[in-house]
Amino acid sequence: MKFTWFNLMPWPDLPEDFREKNRSVWVDIDQALFDPVRCHEVYNDYLDLLEYADQLGYDGVGINEHHQNGYGLMPSPNIMAASLARRTSKAAVVVLGNSIALYNPPIRVAEEFAMLDIMTGGRFVAGFPVGTSMDTNYCYGTIPGLTRERYAEAHELIIRAWTEKKPFAFNGRYTKLRHVNLWPNVLQTPHPPIHIPGGGSVETYDFCLDNTYSYSYLSFSGYLRAKALMDGYWRRVAERGADMSPYRAGFAQTVFVAETDEEAERLYSEHAFYFYNRCLHVYPGFADAPGYRTIKTIQSGNLNQYMRPNYPTLTWKDLVDGGYIIAGSPETVRQRFEELIRGLHVGNLFLLLHVGNMPKEKCMYSTKLFAEKVMPHLRDMWPEYADDGRFWCKPIARRAVPAPVGHAEMVPAK
Repeated sequence: MKFTWFNLMPWPDLPEDFREKNRSVWVDIDQALFDPVRCHEVYNDYLDLLEYADQLGYDGVGINEHHQNGYGLMPSPNIMAASLARRTSKAAVVVLGNSIALYNPPIRVAEEFAMLDIMTGGRFVAGFPVGTSMDTNYCYGTIPGLTRERYAEAHELIIRAWTEKKPFAFNGRYTKLRHVNLWPNVLQTPHPPIHIPGGGSVETYDFCLDNTYSYSYLSFSGYLRAKALMDGYWRRVAERGADMSPYRAGFAQTVFVAETDEEAERLYSEHAFYFYNRCLHVYPGFADAPGYRTIKTIQSGNLNQYMRPNYPTLTWKDLVDGGYIIAGSPETVRQRFEELIRGLHVGNLFLLLHVGNMPKEKCMYSTKLFAEKVMPHLRDMWPEYADDGRFWCKPIARRAVPAPVGHAEMVPAK
């Protein structure tokens, strides 16, 4: 199993009456709610948590890209990744990812990911999401029906830039470049492993299989509701005659760990409600622009996770029993994760151990309990696929070590 400590970096100070007084947490959220001085502290707390996860032995530290919202304060996850490259030493830096249809030209993603791959010494995992409708269509103005076409062209350019070792010209519909000659280029061969975050678009299944990418279902509705979609993915894997390695798939799960089930509710219920009631308060008109989802996906019945009207009504018991969250003692959490891992047949877990307005100290407590009392029991659940390294990074053996802050001035030898 691969465990990535994943942080959305939400704004933690949305008022209690946010839903009543604001149409959406995304796109047109009131600027008066933002405080840049407070955000300075928030960013540093979130980086502290990611670095703490590295120290505790999580396989990866994960970040992603969103725009103009209070749900996730990372318009550029690459900036966060650059910071983590120097302040982590063991965990993969997982950028899940860059919404490549938004970059003009997309060669910028190839360049910055190559830099991160080198800076981390190969501790880098890339992600190429299409991006939410809020980000791609409303914040960045792409035409919904053309988003996936732009995405496909951007993907082609990035992969060619990483793998072709001679300069070439690229003549796409949206990007035309006379000279593509990536310098510096990626460290890993042929390029960093790529995970594709998905929210239910069935075309993504074949895209992942065609390119040997890992399909990662990022859902806030929990693993019980994810089973039908993931079963569809594995049926498609079988139909295509591909192997059934669980590392072909990943899943994002919200999790809270305490010494007892009762303590988990007492410590974390406030922060779970903040997340589901405020951070996921998205105006339906922003969540699914006409043309954003394909006809095939609409016919499949997969509902956009930002358009579930029942979120504000959920109690703690609803969240736990419905599988939206996994919460409780280490033993309770272990049992539920075994059910998730087997039921969804996944080898990559993206753990949302921080949600909403959870303070750093509580998050560190939950993070440490999971690392010490849950993670070791789940490590070897797929022994028959232990040698499958296609979907994870391959760091070089000898990596540079950052000099300590305030180190003595170096005197050149005479």
